[in-house]
Formats: sequence, C-alpha cells, structure tokens
Amino acid sequence: MATTGLVWFRNDLRVEDNTSLHTAMQAHTAVHAVYCFDPTQFAVGAFGFRKTEKYRAQFLIETVTALREALAKLHISLSVFYESPATALPRYIAEQGITAVYLQEEWTTEECQTLTAVQQATAHLPLSWNTTYDQFLYHPDEVPFATAEIPRVFTQFRKACEKKASVRPARTVAPATQQISEPIGSIPTLETLGYTPFEQPSHTAFPFAGGAAAAWQRVQQYFWDTQKLSYYKKTRNGLLGVDYSSKLSPWLANGSISPRSIYHAVRDYEQEIGSNQSTYWLIFELIWRDFFKYVSLQHGHRLFTLSGILQKSYDWATDGTAIQRWIDGQTDAPFVNANMIELQQTGWMSNRGRQNVASYFAKELQLDWRIGAAYFEAMLIDYDVHSNYGNWQYVSGVGNDPRDRKFNVALQAQRYDPKQQYQKRWLQTSLF
Repeated sequence: MATTGLVWFRNDLRVEDNTSLHTAMQAHTAVHAVYCFDPTQFAVGAFGFRKTEKYRAQFLIETVTALREALAKLHISLSVFYESPATALPRYIAEQGITAVYLQEEWTTEECQTLTAVQQATAHLPLSWNTTYDQFLYHPDEVPFATAEIPRVFTQFRKACEKKASVRPARTVAPATQQISEPIGSIPTLETLGYTPFEQPSHTAFPFAGGAAAAWQRVQQYFWDTQKLSYYKKTRNGLLGVDYSSKLSPWLANGSISPRSIYHAVRDYEQEIGSNQSTYWLIFELIWRDFFKYVSLQHGHRLFTLSGILQKSYDWATDGTAIQRWIDGQTDAPFVNANMIELQQTGWMSNRGRQNVASYFAKELQLDWRIGAAYFEAMLIDYDVHSNYGNWQYVSGVGNDPRDRKFNVALQAQRYDPKQQYQKRWLQTSLF
C-alpha cells in the first residue's frame, strides 16, 4: 500500500546523517519535506531584540537553499512557507495526503509550543508522529545517566560518557526512486524577512556560507588541506583570523552537519594524520555542547528563568543606558568593547570573547543575564538555544559552574591580546 511521509525540517537542515529523513525514506513510497520560516522567529522578543538578526537570517536562507538542492538530488521536494507551522503544516498535510510526520526531537519551550500547536491543528487527521533525538554526539540511549541524574559538573559528565558511552555511526542516505514533484513556495529573501542586504567586512573571522556543502568544505579545509586541526588546542583561544578555531558551530547550530559526522571525521583524521591533544580537544568541545543539551533536557524551562537551574537569587539590574553601552561597545573595558563591536558588525565572536563580555555584563554591571543572552540569541550566527542559555547561566552564577567565577577582563586582554591587535582592529573599525 502506497503511503506518503513528511519530513518536517527544523534544526536538522541536512541530508547526510539525518535519522528522520533516513527513516521516512525507508518507510514510505513517497516522501515530502517542509521547512517553515516562522514569522515569530524574526519578530521582536520580550527583551526588545529581534529573535533572529540579519546575520543568522542570511545564513539560514543560504542553508535552506542548499537543503532544497540536496533533497532534489534524492527526488524529494522541499516546500517552504513563510508562515507559522501551525498554519502551514495542517494545510499541507491535508492537501498532500500525508500519513506520517518525521521530525527531530526538540524540548525547549518555544519549540514544544510550536509542535503542540501543529499537533492540535492536525488532531482530526489520521497521522503518526515520529520524533528522534538527533542533535547529540552521545544519544540519550547511550549516556550512562538518566535525564534526572545528569551531573551538575561537566567533568563528571564527560568522564562517564568517554568511559561508558559510544558514538553511533553516521547514516548515509540512498537516492530515492520516487518521481520528484514541484516544491511549493519560494525561499524568502532578507528583504522579505524585513532586513536590509549587507556585506560582511573583509576581515570577518567567519566568511562562510550556510548549508551542508559549505560545512563539509570547511571540514576539508580545516582538517585535511591545512591540518589546522592538529593545532586546535593551541589556537582555540585566538581572536583574529579564520583558522584559530574550527568555526563549525554555525553549521552545528542549525543542523547542517551532525556532531556524529564531525566526530567520525576527527577519528579518520587521527588514523591518517595522527592524534594529539588538539584532535581530542575538538571532541572535548563536542561533549561540552552535548552537556548543555542534557542540562536543558533535565531542567526544562528553568534554562530561561532569572534564578536559573540553581534557583539562585541575585540583585539584578536593568539599566537601559548600561545595556546599550555594552551593546555598542562603549563600556569602560576596551577588550569588551572590541568584542561587542565585532559581534555587531559580523554576527561572530570568539569563545574567549563571549566568556569575557558575558561575565562583564553579569558580574561587573550586574545586569539581568537574560537580556545579554537574548542579545546573543539575536546576533550570533551560531546561536544554539542550549549552549547560549547554558553558557550565560554558567558565567552568571546561576548555572553549572561550581566556582561561580568572575573574569578579570583586563588580565584576560593582556593574556590573549597582549599587543592589542584585536582591540585596535575593531575599535578603529568602529570609528568609521
């Protein structure tokens, strides 16, 4: 009996190693695909920032364009809608005679609300819903903890996973035999989404396009062509240039590439080129990424509350002038200013910069950390809900850091920018 399955793409915008797509293609004679540019994700949020600013919006447009092309090679059309999934999907499902929907499991507040709205609007239809946890390095069935027992301390989580958990193989997808239909809907432009087109500065640290092909080009370049991976641990705290870090986080964030695929690419590199602390450290960072996902899975909506997962109270301020000076790079700390200007002009900031500007916001200015997190959500090309809010809680003293540290920004600048090359580049840029 012929059946039609639908893959609803959200933050899994890839063909390779996509469990939902793989399962749907095995189960059905015909497979459709849908992506929704949800207008709420481009609207102004609770703290006065657009949920998605122009940098990530452009990266997303490029990613969905690449996904549509990749799916077409599998004879699957990707229909695209610029409207709420709760409006677009019930209509599409009814029109196309969909019998089953496949999607990546999400568990944070807004994503759950969206799914519930779609399921309620399709409750009258004979549909099966198939969700899979597909954004982890270590699948929930592999980690040696129940969700409620995820350790508060990263090191405990990491050591247990490294000892007892395994990383599943990456799935490949065989071409489908079905006839491809014409996709519905056009991919919106920046102007459609309400942004003005822009060009990245020539000295941006992230000059890359969105999409799985671009992600794999970066792997090829960073791993094999330059072998920069062998020096990652030594350079990862850098501030200037393209190659001080892997820069894979934007593609990981929207699912253009899976953490499993990167893991296995590192292992291949270690077999051919050699393993060292640097090759291990990239996997170490993938485990950090997993850790924050499990923390959010464990604590739910507390990821977004002022008192955090620790339910800890501080006397937070909401001084609008101080917030704006932080955003504009006009604080009393030049190192903070340089990082904030880079973010404002490119949508990118180094890991070292993020820790410092967040600590300065929460610990020096004592401002409501959720405002800083919301600004990062708007601006960062590589925004990931779990890592963003988990890291902000971590540095703000309401999350997983048992030491409740405060960064000495002046000393950090001396250590990581001793000749002030980074500060000069971005502080001079801001004058023009």
